[in-house]
Amino acid sequence: MTTAVAISLVLIAVGALAFHVASPWWLTPIASNWHAMDDALMLTFAITGVAFVVLHLFVAYTVVRYRHRAGHRAAAAHGNSKLEWWLIGLTSAGIVGLLAPGLTVYARLIDPPREALRFEVMGQQWQWHYRLPGRDGRLGAADVRFIQASNPFGMDPRDPYGQDDVLVDGQELHLPLGRPVLVQLRAQDVLHDFYVPQFRTRMNMVPGTVTHFWFTPERLGRYEVLCAQLCGVGHSTMRSAVVVEAPDAYAAWLARQPTFGGQGPGGIGGPAEEGKQGRLLAQAKGCAACHSVDGSTRVGPSWKGLYGTLRRFEDGQELRADEAYLRQSIQAPHAHVVQGYPPVMPPGQVSDTELAALVEYIRSLQ
Repeated sequence: MTTAVAISLVLIAVGALAFHVASPWWLTPIASNWHAMDDALMLTFAITGVAFVVLHLFVAYTVVRYRHRAGHRAAAAHGNSKLEWWLIGLTSAGIVGLLAPGLTVYARLIDPPREALRFEVMGQQWQWHYRLPGRDGRLGAADVRFIQASNPFGMDPRDPYGQDDVLVDGQELHLPLGRPVLVQLRAQDVLHDFYVPQFRTRMNMVPGTVTHFWFTPERLGRYEVLCAQLCGVGHSTMRSAVVVEAPDAYAAWLARQPTFGGQGPGGIGGPAEEGKQGRLLAQAKGCAACHSVDGSTRVGPSWKGLYGTLRRFEDGQELRADEAYLRQSIQAPHAHVVQGYPPVMPPGQVSDTELAALVEYIRSLQ
């Protein structure tokens, strides 16, 4: 029995090393300047791996060396100062080795270069909003007092520095290759976490607080944005994209984006056709987090081609998706639950005017 236990411990240590070396799962290719993140992680693997193997082998040795034998009695020991100092020293060195690299990298992560391009991310259940400074290079003032369905950033319409702020249209942010980027993070409702695995950077977003970090995109490509903080039923679908492209392509994309002051008096809340207002409301109210407009599946049915189709419900009934059905589904979503989707949509989230705009927007998505 003693031998079997010792062999098992040795096999666990050897198996763990073999799995680490041969594992098909590894880090995604890095696309930013934060190679130090990977270095710190590798050091963590090394320290914890050595401790894991050494402890297993030591226990295996002691199981065999000090196994029970007839006629032998254990010798009592009342302390070993030399051993204790060795244990204290090795443990302290291991803790310093684990903490120091991470603290050093974090200190650099929140200390952006002065020439960094600035942009803001607003997290909202369950979607992202992006804002960039205009020609003046400054982001306008924002306050929770101004947050509403048509103004998710809570931008102050009286602040002249905010009128040229660029409000990204949609869930895709573009960044120029090779330029440092300062990311300012805010949350509208609950905790979120802006995370792009290839950039090796992430940061919690706390309501009422602005957090930040910076990075430099070093590889062209399209990268997925994830929320790394559990934020509710739609957490897994809170995704977006960052496109890293050449500076000329970035400038062309930026020129096509709307500005806060250019969308009517007071910004987004200005007068506009119902279809456009419906699109803005879908983004601001969080509808776009659960309902796609390209046919892809999310928490709720896609709005692409929805209008006029026959809908089948969990109770076996069917209805045509006309204006009356859409109005009822938005105001009282649990009245008819579409087959294959969970009944998680909150009721009564929009006014009559907003409801008309949303219905018109859905009608236009054919």
